Amino acid sequence: MKIYRTTQGIVIENAHKLYTLKNENWDTFINDDQLLQKMEAAIIDADPSEEAHEWISNGLLPPVENQEVWASGVTYYRSKLGRQEESKDSGGGTFYEKVYQAERPELFMKATGPRVKGHLQNVRIRKDSTWDVPEPELTLMVSSSGKIIGYTIGNDMSSRSIEGENPLYLPQAKIYDGCAALGPCIFVTDSPLPATSEIKLEIIRESNLVFSDAISIDQIKRDLNQLVEFLFREYSFPKGAFLMTGTGIVPDQSFTLKSGDVIKIHIDMIGTLINTVD
Repeated sequence: MKIYRTTQGIVIENAHKLYTLKNENWDTFINDDQLLQKMEAAIIDADPSEEAHEWISNGLLPPVENQEVWASGVTYYRSKLGRQEESKDSGGGTFYEKVYQAERPELFMKATGPRVKGHLQNVRIRKDSTWDVPEPELTLMVSSSGKIIGYTIGNDMSSRSIEGENPLYLPQAKIYDGCAALGPCIFVTDSPLPATSEIKLEIIRESNLVFSDAISIDQIKRDLNQLVEFLFREYSFPKGAFLMTGTGIVPDQSFTLKSGDVIKIHIDMIGTLINTVD
């Protein structure tokens, strides 16, 4: 099942039918270890809603309100190689090798809920960066108890020139206005996504495909529950949290985003997140 946040209320999708829920608080509704069962109960006696299409078409919001969005890095071998290449001149390459092999993962704050962009909204590249890329990421929706209750698509906008200059500049490379997007929905399930699920990235510039790549999530080195366990160590999330799980699609130094580029990220079973670069 899928759940959407809109300006008019909550929309639930089940078997390609849409149902509306009014007067429900998003933070309270989704922060539930039994979210799938709650959604099933909410629509059991309901009829499909014609207005739900209007809600999604004209009022879709990112599926986050007061949750924090965190991210994990260097979880794919491709990412390790890319980070080592971008930081080799600064002497930071060994850090990425070490964190890739370490028990403790790299975790960092990415955005607060109100700063996150949604499907068809604009993301940004920093004006003081010369090498910028989107990082398409499977993103976990985690309840306040630390249970993975759903999945969405994350666009982790990254300034690789800044991070490559010095790994200590990571917060500036990762955290700025318009640096993250989530959506279009949360795919809610009691089962892990199939390991063969693919993440696909396309970048369109002036109607031309200028970059594309794909990778399956079985290339993630770390166990997803282990990432969540480290995130919740000594830190609480009263409203739940979103955790981006890293990227395995790393454009080389010959490619950088430009204003007007359209970023399309597709993940099997979840859908497609589309953002345009300001």
